[in-house]
Amino acid sequence: MDVELRHARLVAAIATARSISKAAARLDVPQPALSTQLRRIERELGGEIFIRSHLGVVPTPLGERLIPMLVDLAKRGDALLAEVTAQTMDTLLIGNVEWTPPALREAMAASLPTADVQTETVDPADAMDAIREGRLTLALVPNVLPGPVNEVGKVSLSTAVVVSEPVWLALPLGHRLSGPEPVDATQATTLEWVRYARGHWFQGIEEAAFADLVGDHPASVHRVGGHHEAMSWVRDAGMAALTTPTGATKDVHLVPVAEARTCELLLVWRTEAISRTVLRRLLQSVRRYYCAYARTIPRYWSWMCDHPDQFRELGNFLPGSSLPQPVSWRSATCQADASASCA
Repeated sequence: MDVELRHARLVAAIATARSISKAAARLDVPQPALSTQLRRIERELGGEIFIRSHLGVVPTPLGERLIPMLVDLAKRGDALLAEVTAQTMDTLLIGNVEWTPPALREAMAASLPTADVQTETVDPADAMDAIREGRLTLALVPNVLPGPVNEVGKVSLSTAVVVSEPVWLALPLGHRLSGPEPVDATQATTLEWVRYARGHWFQGIEEAAFADLVGDHPASVHRVGGHHEAMSWVRDAGMAALTTPTGATKDVHLVPVAEARTCELLLVWRTEAISRTVLRRLLQSVRRYYCAYARTIPRYWSWMCDHPDQFRELGNFLPGSSLPQPVSWRSATCQADASASCA
């Protein structure tokens, strides 16, 4: 095994954290997998570079010579790749889950006028592999994957939270519960539900939300394959459904839920593939688009303005909000640089 840039990143992460377990947590990989990979790297380097103990790790004499060079390699390699990519990237292939409004593609394209922005509707699990394999450049996906984003030996991915959406209730227009106040458990038990199909990405979120709301999984009249089908059952059959605000349509009423769960919308990309300038522009454009979309749902927009603490990522776009807008991301690259800001 030749020493590669990804190996330098792992060593840099361990050196920065001064602990294999802490580095594994920051890299979002299992600790045994990281330990196994470190042993392979050390065999390639000709000896141990860290002394392990219950207090953490410290460099061996060999490590004192090699670790600074590996940390520098990680920094310089990532900086070079990001700069080259930024200069040569003509096309951005961006995946989005469930459905992609034309206005969203236009917003992202406007933020990067020199790039050809192409969008594709994808499944969250497939999006990760598509990014690793280069079939997508980035993707907007809900944070619903059961395991860690990164695995040792695979291409490293980075993430940034676009917004944390509440899980609310969709009701037919004119429904007796379609007022401004949150629906509670007693009221929820009186409703007839349309639910999401087993295996749909939202189904796990829905189950957790039902457990919080009514302490049970209510029976359903029908199970649907997506948000738009759910909204048609709400509109045409008088059913109720749980949804994120971006999943609702204008022909239903969106109603708050007491103690609502949230669903994080993530921007995901290959760690070394995108410059931070491009990422900041994309994040700002998507967050600005989200707020513009929320304005078309008066009750939801009012809620956002009245509860800015629940929408910290959108702080710069909410009127009167003093909350800062975070522009930070989690990645192996960030962990190699102690000065980086990682979510």
